[in-house]
Amino acid sequence: MSRYTWAVVARLVRLRDAAASRWVRLGGLAGDGVLYLASAVFATLLGVFSTQGAQWQWGYLTIGPYALVGVVALLLSRRVRRRSHLARVVLLVAVGIGAVAVPLGLEAHWHRAQPEVGVITRAGQALSKDHTPYRAYDHNGKVVGEIKGLPAFESFFPYFPLMGVFGLPSATTHEANGLTDARIIMTLMTLLTSGAALALLRARADQKLRVAQVLIALPTGALFLSTGGDDMPILALCLLAVAALQRRQANLTGLALGLAAAMKLTAWPLAAGALLVARDREGRASWPRVLAWVGVIVLATTLPFAVRDPAAFMANVFAFPLGLAGVTSPAASALPGHILTTWEPVLGHVLAPVTFVVGGAFFARYLRHHHPLTLSQLLAVLSVAFAVVICVASATRIGYVIYPLNLGLWSTITRRASVEEPELVAVAA
Repeated sequence: MSRYTWAVVARLVRLRDAAASRWVRLGGLAGDGVLYLASAVFATLLGVFSTQGAQWQWGYLTIGPYALVGVVALLLSRRVRRRSHLARVVLLVAVGIGAVAVPLGLEAHWHRAQPEVGVITRAGQALSKDHTPYRAYDHNGKVVGEIKGLPAFESFFPYFPLMGVFGLPSATTHEANGLTDARIIMTLMTLLTSGAALALLRARADQKLRVAQVLIALPTGALFLSTGGDDMPILALCLLAVAALQRRQANLTGLALGLAAAMKLTAWPLAAGALLVARDREGRASWPRVLAWVGVIVLATTLPFAVRDPAAFMANVFAFPLGLAGVTSPAASALPGHILTTWEPVLGHVLAPVTFVVGGAFFARYLRHHHPLTLSQLLAVLSVAFAVVICVASATRIGYVIYPLNLGLWSTITRRASVEEPELVAVAA
């Protein structure tokens, strides 16, 4: 690097450190107030500018709760000192009710949802009848197995079979709204799993609260729980796996990552990375046990459907999410990869492979210089990798930014926990 480049990098690092210092001085309650008020602004913009019915309704429904709790948090920050954490928890619960529970209940009653909710519901119906959820595929530019009356992209099921389990309650009752809405089932699993993960996570109480805010209460979680929700159980299971890796519990790590990987491809990077950092209580590598759990769960739940119709399985799970199925997806946000693919379609077949090859080379070099890899370093690498893939993929949605955001936060918390742990042990001794 040139001297000028090093100067720019140093300047950016100083700005980052200064911003972090100001944020710490702000305090917990005041910081929460700023985040909730910023969420109110985001909800307002979403309500005004979004063209998706479920999204703009969520926006208008949550402006009030976010703004009210934000103002209360700022007022309490000047008066409450001794029980500030309790106040923060109470406000978190209030936001959860106002930004998740109420909008989710209303939108389930109004039948307002993102397309993926209907896709998961129909998959559950297929599974309840012992049918395959993979019926659509591209043949000479035409979708075979297209569901009449729906857009072509809704005929695809871009998940692994286990995701269809969230649609089983509606298939059993023949009602796709109310308590059997797939989003409600996914939200309940997210809350239960993330609650268990936070109980196991080695972190301070304020750090755990911040994780809960980002995962559930702020728009980074609340919006998705209320309107779509398919990524939220994945993130909750990944958080459980992170807590299990911290505590060196290989069986729980494998179980959590196996379930997540058997639902969606977005869990696979952490499932693969966990093999590099999994350790038992004696410090020995425990990746064989993690791999066994993940392999058994994924193969047992996926192989029967993949063997039944390999072409449809590959088209749904791999080709369609990568934008290679010849069908325009609503997930195609105006990101660099999509723009370049629109300009030159052949790039859609080139960008992803090139990114994986180049990224793999950089990761191999990073691993060589940071061996053995720590959990915090792995999460940081995955956070950057997710951000890059989101930008270069030909058909991806901006909402996937919740993955690098959560992984980056977990990286920071696990790094601090690993530094503070010896100090805690010394104090306990």
